[in-house]
Amino acid sequence: MLIRIRSPDGMHRIEAGLKDTLAQLLEKLTPVMNAPSPDAIVLTRDVGGQNILAEFEQSIISLGLKHGDMLFATVAPSARPSVEPTSAQASAGGGSNKPAASGGAGSFVVQEDVDSQLEKDDGLIRRKRDTKFCKHGANAMCEYCTPTEPYDAGYLAENKIKHMSFHSYLRKILSQSKIRGDISGAVPPNIPLPLEDLDYRVKPNCLSGHAPWPEGICTKCQPSAVTLQRQPFRMVDNVEFASSAIIDRLLSFWRSTRCQRFGFLYGRYDRSPDVPLGIKAIVEAIYEPKQGWEEDGIKIDVESEDFDNEVKRADAVANACGLKVVGMIFTDLEPTNESGRVVYRRHANSYFLTSLECRLAAYMELKYPNASRWARGGHFGSKFVTCCVSGNEDGDIAVTAWQLSNSAMALQAANLIVPSSVPSKMCVLEPTKTRYVPDVFYKYTNEYNLPVTANAKPAFPVEYLLVNLTHGFPKDPNPMFHSDNPFCIENRDHLHQVQTLGLLKRHINSAQGASAMLAVVLADFHFLVYLASLDILGPNDVALIGRIVRDSANSVQLAEELLLSSGWQTLSLMLQEASDSDLNHSAAAGQAIDQHSTHGAPAANPSINNNSATSAAAASPWACRHCTFVNSPSHDSCDMCALPKD
Repeated sequence: MLIRIRSPDGMHRIEAGLKDTLAQLLEKLTPVMNAPSPDAIVLTRDVGGQNILAEFEQSIISLGLKHGDMLFATVAPSARPSVEPTSAQASAGGGSNKPAASGGAGSFVVQEDVDSQLEKDDGLIRRKRDTKFCKHGANAMCEYCTPTEPYDAGYLAENKIKHMSFHSYLRKILSQSKIRGDISGAVPPNIPLPLEDLDYRVKPNCLSGHAPWPEGICTKCQPSAVTLQRQPFRMVDNVEFASSAIIDRLLSFWRSTRCQRFGFLYGRYDRSPDVPLGIKAIVEAIYEPKQGWEEDGIKIDVESEDFDNEVKRADAVANACGLKVVGMIFTDLEPTNESGRVVYRRHANSYFLTSLECRLAAYMELKYPNASRWARGGHFGSKFVTCCVSGNEDGDIAVTAWQLSNSAMALQAANLIVPSSVPSKMCVLEPTKTRYVPDVFYKYTNEYNLPVTANAKPAFPVEYLLVNLTHGFPKDPNPMFHSDNPFCIENRDHLHQVQTLGLLKRHINSAQGASAMLAVVLADFHFLVYLASLDILGPNDVALIGRIVRDSANSVQLAEELLLSSGWQTLSLMLQEASDSDLNHSAAAGQAIDQHSTHGAPAANPSINNNSATSAAAASPWACRHCTFVNSPSHDSCDMCALPKD
């Protein structure tokens, strides 16, 4: 039989069997309404929602429904609150977040702590009494001093805020439903969820009666035309690096090799006081995965299993420390003939991010979506940021921060765009028998100052996909990882900086067995990732180390507890057997570069070493300069490509 369902999104037709129960009908309706779960859908017989159908185990026939009957559906509080959230919904928000308030349609969505905090804020912007226009007393208000909403156009223009914050945008949408102030409570059952991710793909399970795509398509299942324009909001407003040493250690690789570097940003999200209801990403560490050694770009295999496993190991350590992946960073530097200066190549007349970098950023944002209980699919946009280290107009090294718009994420998810040979242009793919490409347009102002709509095929400027962010450093730095003796950074075999047990032994012995010094030694993200990769310490020991790093007030007591743990004692016994010849002297030299790096001229290429450096590196594994394979110290030729060492 056919049951008609009317919802705020329109009319749906669900095919049901004669023996189907109401629960089975709800399961078929869930993907059609983009509901987070069947329990979030409420079916009623009338428009007012008074006669609710809650007999989930009864058949449709026993409820008196027949072919062609109409029911009314809304996404509302769960009809069966005893049902637990699914694993996919529980993992949507990541590490140390807490569930949203129960009782609403988004009660199973786990969102960021900062989102829950901002929902409790009324978001109003307090204004002082205007001495020129306010004619009332001190205890009264008028139109010139009444608090304004965070999305007020006049306030944003006056303070030169190009993109309003995400929560300001959310308040603007909710104001249309007369919802203002504190929104931390349950989602009202009488309104549809206001947020929904863009989707430029053909809708599956079309109920119009035609064959599924690609055999058939209709106006209901085909995506509408896409018009690219500036996104009015941004998910993250500011990127704050906890310490300048984080950037300096990344730049030390380029200063030593003239080669570019890529890394993941690990940190947390917090409130930004510079923007109403703003969010900032605080970066505590940069993890550098395995990558190529290139002077003019970055070479990484983001879809490989080894790459995913490596990032998961770093994620586990970050979660223990209360951190998560907040973005990525890469360098694009080229020295000039003038000492200490770099080429200024990214500007308004060229490009800010290349089309290839934009597609990588969109891919990462899709991989790390932002969980929101106000979204119909349980997530909306992404808080993943992209930072680029390049030269500015003065020839100095500077950082720029960006995000890709929700339209860029939708274009990437639908596989509609591909990078072009021109860095500032993104190409739109041609339609095929299995790929439906909607019409894509973008707007610009011509030489007569008139708005013009142009076809985005075959290519369009990448600026239509970008959202710029601010960045900076705190006035009083208090980084989480503040080890006095930085550990060797991972995957720098080209510089003969290899993480070994001997280097681990020397790093731990620098604490001299004191709990207070051990707490400082442990405050190094690269050291913790390598320590966890040895699989000597158990999950409880790694969690305890994370508490030592997070809780500086009780770090000494927690360090004493770690010294008495069985996992740490096992590690100590293994390190006693580690040979002193395993010490990585070249890595120590690399650490000296990290500590004393400046913005001066880059160092010489590591392939040209003096005799002392060569003899120091002879006792450690060496990386082939032709194929980068790491060979045994006793071999004079590469085991992979058979080329000589020197």
